[in-house]
Amino acid sequence: MLNLRKLRLLIVLVGMSIVLTACAFMVDAVGTSSEDDQRDELPPSDPAEKSSQISELDDSTIGEVEPDGDNSNQDPFAGVRLSFNPRLWTDTDFTKHSIDYREIFSGGPPPDGIPSIDNPVFESVEAADNWLMDEWPVMLFERNNDVRAYPLTILIFHEIVNDVVGGDPVALTFCPLCNATIAFNRTLPDGVVLDFGTSGNLRNSDLVMYDRQTKSWWQQFTGEAIVGELTGTQLEFLSSQIIAWRDFRTNHPDGQVLSRDTGFSRSYGNNPYAGYDSINGSPWFPVSAEDGRLPAMERVVAVNVAGIDTAYPFSALREVRVVNDEVADQPLVIWWKEGTDSVFGSSNDIGSTGVFLRQIDDQILTFQAVDGGFEDEQTGSLWNLLGEAIAGSMTGRKLERIIAGEHFWFAWVVFRPETIIWSPLG
Repeated sequence: MLNLRKLRLLIVLVGMSIVLTACAFMVDAVGTSSEDDQRDELPPSDPAEKSSQISELDDSTIGEVEPDGDNSNQDPFAGVRLSFNPRLWTDTDFTKHSIDYREIFSGGPPPDGIPSIDNPVFESVEAADNWLMDEWPVMLFERNNDVRAYPLTILIFHEIVNDVVGGDPVALTFCPLCNATIAFNRTLPDGVVLDFGTSGNLRNSDLVMYDRQTKSWWQQFTGEAIVGELTGTQLEFLSSQIIAWRDFRTNHPDGQVLSRDTGFSRSYGNNPYAGYDSINGSPWFPVSAEDGRLPAMERVVAVNVAGIDTAYPFSALREVRVVNDEVADQPLVIWWKEGTDSVFGSSNDIGSTGVFLRQIDDQILTFQAVDGGFEDEQTGSLWNLLGEAIAGSMTGRKLERIIAGEHFWFAWVVFRPETIIWSPLG
């Protein structure tokens, strides 16, 4: 057990050093904390001390703290060795939590050390084409006919964009460590609109966000508040899609593109996580469980339909290009198209996927891959990666985009361990 703990320590320290190196790119153009301030804010990083903390995290040191009820007189950290610094969070109600505090690790930067974009500036497709490369990945998001692209080469330095699209407050998020791009509605059911920032902490190697209204902590991968006043509250997921810049430019020439005018000085286009997505690699930070059915860093596009979790490995999609599937009685189509590079730079042409309901009105369609896109067998119409018919009798019709995500396998399955893996062999 000691050797395992030492290995976890080594992974944590290596991960922290690389993330902190990445943050060296991140010098605020309008000012930053002093070196002394940052030193005071960061949790202890001495290897011996960190090793001591990790080695003592056994069951006998877990505090008995319930997430509900009046815990005002209880110490939520009683007997628990922490791997993050609660002193940075004087306004967070730590007596309310739905997770084990031992699962949270500091990623290195302090709160907002990776700054969110709160006043995004957009530019035209024509202007963005002067610096974006054809194969670079962008996050496509559309709301109420307002279509926007968020280049991952910008998101990798900020992780959260608080935006208003089509009149709706939304958050566009990207956790590089999980390769997780996820869009959320920022408006809660009671009408309160939240603004999100980066906490500097991780759980299962995934971004832990916080809201500036209550200082509650949110798991990016699940969209759930896990610490603080709003513990148990669920954000609404919104559909998005990762595509190559070329595909956005071609299909949405009048769309808007997040610009590099962020208010921060960053080396947009450079890669602070070079090589992280190697298929033979592993997560930089601890995860609570592993699933060896696929390599940890295998890319999957994954969906949850009526409570059924299904993952489609990129390695299989590359071979078949089209999957006509049915999940919980819902007819789905999953497309894969070549021509999109990895934002991490080590895996060229990983491709892009699209997940849609393969039904128009009452007609269920069956698709096959053809030159120039995807063709339905029922009408012979040609469809593009965005789920739009561009030729044939269906021209102008659109398939319904299903909420799906392109993630590393380890990140998806640690939160959804009952996931079914699709295979061409059945």
